[in-house]
Amino acid sequence: MISRRNIRVKVMQALYSVESQETNEKPNDPFKLLQKHFDQTHQLFVYLIHYLTEVARYAEIDARNRAGKHLPSYEDLNVNIKLAGNELLWKILEYPSYQKAVKETRPELLENTDLLRKLYHQLVETDKYQQYIAVAGRDKKEEKAMLEFIFNELLLPNESFTSFVEENFTNWDDDADMLRLLVQNFLNKPSSFNFQELISKEKWLFGKGLLETVLNKKEVTMEHIKPKLKNWDPERIAVLDMILMRMGVCEFLYFETIPPKVTINEYIDLAKEYSTPQSGQFVNGILDNIHKDLVKDEKMHKVAFKPSSSN
Repeated sequence: MISRRNIRVKVMQALYSVESQETNEKPNDPFKLLQKHFDQTHQLFVYLIHYLTEVARYAEIDARNRAGKHLPSYEDLNVNIKLAGNELLWKILEYPSYQKAVKETRPELLENTDLLRKLYHQLVETDKYQQYIAVAGRDKKEEKAMLEFIFNELLLPNESFTSFVEENFTNWDDDADMLRLLVQNFLNKPSSFNFQELISKEKWLFGKGLLETVLNKKEVTMEHIKPKLKNWDPERIAVLDMILMRMGVCEFLYFETIPPKVTINEYIDLAKEYSTPQSGQFVNGILDNIHKDLVKDEKMHKVAFKPSSSN
């Protein structure tokens, strides 16, 4: 479910942490760093689903609060709580894999009751919500559409909500686009998701293999990179740019199933997004030249580097 692009980002971040570490510090375990990045994505995904369900369930809390007033009105005593009984909502809440994930990650510890209340009341004022509660029966498509509306039209555009998420999850900027898609896919087929395996074994092996290859083949990759730097001093090149180029060269040489063009495009995009304004063009030029030389010298016969069985 996690894309290869997202895996590359997390490998890049793990490598950057290792490369930027002071020499007198105890070295970080790069594989534990990588696992930590994946764990953060898992925690954030569970939190987003949790918050979505909490907004929907707030209908019952609102009804109790209004009924408990000193002098409740007729409207206070007859709050529509259809949303709290949303069939898809309860399918999610009763899903064993999700229940286990909630127990493990404890998303309720980050509860913001005031924000939750405000978001619910904003929801109540929308035409979509009023149309939803106006229909007495339940329709599967409308049940799903209501939860999609809450997530896509209420939560994500709300600056208070996204700021709160960003404050508590440093990976929000990196994972936001992917998690939007994951949440949508989950709402389409919740029972097909295994919260305990958000990243497949194949994807984990790709990430672990890429990380280990870049670490173990540093000298090999630098032999390809240094001749292309011309007047550039390798020590003055941005650390992130060098990491991205080393990752790219490793994919050229050791990852048989990845087309070189895909590799180049991926690292151009990552350089543009995470490094300097000039990095995209710089990384593009170096990787493209290295690729052309490998093809010319008939050295594009990829041989998979075999990572160790540990970690």
